[in-house]
Amino acid sequence: MTTLAPPPAPTTQDGRHRAAPPAAGSRLRRLFTGAPEDPRWARPALWAVLVLATVLYAWNLSSLTGNTFYDAAVYSGTKSWKAFFFGALDSGSFITVDKPPFALWVMGLSARAFGYGTWQLTLPMVAVGTGSVALLYRMVKRDFGAVAATIAALALTLTPITVAITRDTNPDPVLVFLMLLGAAALMKAVRTGRLMPLVWSGVAIGFAFNTKMMQAYVVLPVFFLVHLWAAQGSLGRRVRNLAVGTVALVVSSAWWMVVVDLIPASSRPYIGGSTDNTVWDLVIGYNGFGRIFGASSSVGSQGNGASFGGEAGLYRLFNSIMGGQISWLIPFALIALVGGLVLRGRAPRTDAKRAALLLWGGWFVLHYLTFALAEGTFHPYYVTAMAPGVAALAGIGGVMLYKAFREGAAAKWSWVLPAALAVSTVWAVVLFQRVSGSGTLYTVAEVVAGAAGAVAVIGLLLGRFTARQRLTGVAALAAVVALLAGPAAYSVSAATSSTNGTNPTAGPSTGGMSGGQRPGGSGGPGGGSTGSGDQSMDRPPTGTGSTGTGSTSQSPSGRTAGGMGDTQVSSAMISYLKKNQDGATWLVAVATDQTASSLILDSGEPVISMGGWSGSDNAMTLAKLKSLVKSGELHYIVISSGGGQSTNSEISTWVKKNGTAVSAYSGLYRLDASDVG
Repeated sequence: MTTLAPPPAPTTQDGRHRAAPPAAGSRLRRLFTGAPEDPRWARPALWAVLVLATVLYAWNLSSLTGNTFYDAAVYSGTKSWKAFFFGALDSGSFITVDKPPFALWVMGLSARAFGYGTWQLTLPMVAVGTGSVALLYRMVKRDFGAVAATIAALALTLTPITVAITRDTNPDPVLVFLMLLGAAALMKAVRTGRLMPLVWSGVAIGFAFNTKMMQAYVVLPVFFLVHLWAAQGSLGRRVRNLAVGTVALVVSSAWWMVVVDLIPASSRPYIGGSTDNTVWDLVIGYNGFGRIFGASSSVGSQGNGASFGGEAGLYRLFNSIMGGQISWLIPFALIALVGGLVLRGRAPRTDAKRAALLLWGGWFVLHYLTFALAEGTFHPYYVTAMAPGVAALAGIGGVMLYKAFREGAAAKWSWVLPAALAVSTVWAVVLFQRVSGSGTLYTVAEVVAGAAGAVAVIGLLLGRFTARQRLTGVAALAAVVALLAGPAAYSVSAATSSTNGTNPTAGPSTGGMSGGQRPGGSGGPGGGSTGSGDQSMDRPPTGTGSTGTGSTSQSPSGRTAGGMGDTQVSSAMISYLKKNQDGATWLVAVATDQTASSLILDSGEPVISMGGWSGSDNAMTLAKLKSLVKSGELHYIVISSGGGQSTNSEISTWVKKNGTAVSAYSGLYRLDASDVG
């Protein structure tokens, strides 16, 4: 009698047995308990970190007002699908914001589903922020285990600038999440040698491009390098897959730009921030090379961005402005990266651990060099994109160095981990000393960081040379406390105090942070506090608020966001404009975006920004103005001068000559079809 042998168990490409897929009930259970091979504490620890992230990002959410520039565009998108698609500032679709619209789409869909308000706009940011933490955990755990993954997730959660920007309506949290999706798909392609994960990686980075353009491409060199070097398969197959993935990247990146630029200019909004009314110019100019070399395509350069992040140079991310936002773990991450690569130096080409180290190390180094050396406009919150690399290296490198410390035969590994902790502890104390006297929170955190760091270094050395493993374990826990005490203090501060909607930062003020600069550019709609301080987004715009009187939002010149040079816009003026709109599409035309965005949110009506952010965009010409007036689409225009918000001189001269001044409101003119010759 012949006995049939059971079929062989399925295996992975590296020869390991692949576990059978769990049943649906088992998968649900594992969501809360983790995989059978995980330590029992691992999944509860992950959930604790995710809850912490959600609390930090969403604390007192209703008190936030966000960035009025993007808020106005989202509001306009809820009123018009055309404005939604183009990312127009106003629902009449006269001009777009200076970024592609994917993040606006995410917030806009939330607002369309749940209504326009604070939590509706910030909820997607909280979701993608927490999602980024979960995604980083999953990626690190895959190759380095639960301890490294938990440390990495906690480090990302507590990155101060990440907490600050996730509590805002700038697009950066969406950008980071999409970049991490791209990285996760890339690593799957590296491990398996399959094509489709690489295609999905390109698609994810393409959507990131449609969130913040060229910033999404900072990670591409390391993506290409890791796949070419470490992916399974022959070189020819790797090159072929990479070529197909690149096609997916280009298509995913360019589709919106191509569609918009193919539409006749007369049928779409003016592309804000461009010099020739094309998205392509915005990509390569203001949002491209202008950020690196300091040449702005459409607005005045802000020097070296010194008002925001300090002078360009390798030390920039350690200076008094940036240090407390991102630099706490950089010394440790750098030492951990070098140590980790040395430890994996003789591994096979396809070694997954080394590939991960190359990915996260390249992510960190490329972002660091880009942000440190960029001579164009630079805002502190940009560096949230670097945070996943730093956090991953802290978790991965910490575990690798700890293992080498305990098990390595070479004497040099007895000193690397203690030295890295000592350097990081000293740097934390330096950062705290810079804000000495800022409050009890920082004083306590400084003591905790210093004491924990000392315990960690001394405990590690004593444990190693006395062979007391329990002492070494206690020292390792103290090391985690020492590394994260500073970021935790700054993060708690960011979560429990109002933030600047345009230039959000965490921790005590260190000077040099002049508000009112463009979000993601060289100017912005607000500053000094969150967005426009007199606007409550818990209600849709009603026209009952005031713009420019009583607002705490400051323009680059120091005037209120509703101020247009020598003109102040009051609630009475808004009421007058609405009462006398007479069927016009636009309530009024003003010089710049910062005025228009505040008016849109206060009035609920479309408002024309004639010159984009700085007033230098050629969005409104005299011929176009005459056409709008003649067709009855526009009746009112504010002529302003001074304060960097002056109206185009040709337009100003013509309006003053042909329009009717509204005596009750300085600078306001009425225009009718009969005024157009």
